[in-house]
Amino acid sequence: MTTVYPFKTKALQVVQPLGTYYVAIIPANVLLDVAFSDRLRAREDEKAGYRVEGTQRARSSSRQPQIEDYIGRTDSAFPNSIILAANYDAETGHIRTEELPEEDEGEQNSLWIVEHLEDGCFELTIPTAEKLAGIIDGQHRLDGFRNIQNPSRKKMQLICSIFMELSKPYQAQLFATINSTQKQVDKSLTYELFGYNIDEEPEEKWSPDKLAVFLTRRLNTQEESPLKGRISISPRRDQALTELNASRDWHISTATIVEGILRLISANPKRDTNSMLTTEPGTRSVLRQGPKDRTPMRGTYLAGNDALLYAVVLNFTKACDSVFWERAGGSSFITKTVGVQALFDILRKIIPEALVAKNVSVEYFSDRLAPASTINFSSVEFKNASGSGRSLIRRSIEESIF
Repeated sequence: MTTVYPFKTKALQVVQPLGTYYVAIIPANVLLDVAFSDRLRAREDEKAGYRVEGTQRARSSSRQPQIEDYIGRTDSAFPNSIILAANYDAETGHIRTEELPEEDEGEQNSLWIVEHLEDGCFELTIPTAEKLAGIIDGQHRLDGFRNIQNPSRKKMQLICSIFMELSKPYQAQLFATINSTQKQVDKSLTYELFGYNIDEEPEEKWSPDKLAVFLTRRLNTQEESPLKGRISISPRRDQALTELNASRDWHISTATIVEGILRLISANPKRDTNSMLTTEPGTRSVLRQGPKDRTPMRGTYLAGNDALLYAVVLNFTKACDSVFWERAGGSSFITKTVGVQALFDILRKIIPEALVAKNVSVEYFSDRLAPASTINFSSVEFKNASGSGRSLIRRSIEESIF
């Protein structure tokens, strides 16, 4: 059964304390195309004996026939929603961003998009059949449709709750909250694998994504941070979020900042987390024996120098505030998702020289960024809230400062 893409459907926006998500009706056959379950599995490893990959429980062989039989009944119904994390890359554990490699920037983007329409409704667009939606809850229900022979059953409408670009720690938190009290779920799996309560865990055991979330929370709460109160868990691709109002009370998503920090310390957060969970003593030190990682502050992370990492991000954002954000008008793209992403791209390029110079002060970053201070990011040429917009902003700054 072939589905024509892009697939579009109306969506209902739901705002709750964890963040904003969207409820939409998606047929089972579409979900079978685009959703994936990152199942927990063990693979042989010469050094560790075995390595655990994935995060979801394995399929239950006893439950699947029961679900398949139920789907075929004349009175079948699934009133509970399937919970999805859209724009999540299963291979690396990174949130998929709009940015494409420069040689691929003309290609079609595959990211899911939610748009706020003129009539006040929201519309979800799934551009391609690429598997970019991780299943947080509901994998057994969806798997039940996989072997169904009746074509009409595979078109059954299913309720989905869709979090756009939800960071892995928040996916884990949501899974744990839903399942930790259910008898069918092993609590060790919930608390060990999905335990993101960093307050109860030594810092040396923080995986890259846990550390990135911790630092993001600090940036959102500390008086000294220019991002205080401006970091929301709401999805990046919510068009209403990215449009700034005249009061300049702008916000950026948690995902944007977490990803910006993550890309300083890990090329593959998923691999790092799996290594730390399966190798004694389970601290950052085990990652020294793993594959080479050329991210610019990898050594800082492995050394446990979280204070330096925080100082770098804090001082860089202070410099961004003085050079760009303070003078940005309500229509400036430097304070929108693509602009902040581009600034973190710049940080990744200039931080190696700052570390060599042993100077990560606000003054250092301000001096480096100053030549780009005259760029008008409100110009219509930057009016593209996609990967090409981010790339254009980054290149414009690079041309000025390098």
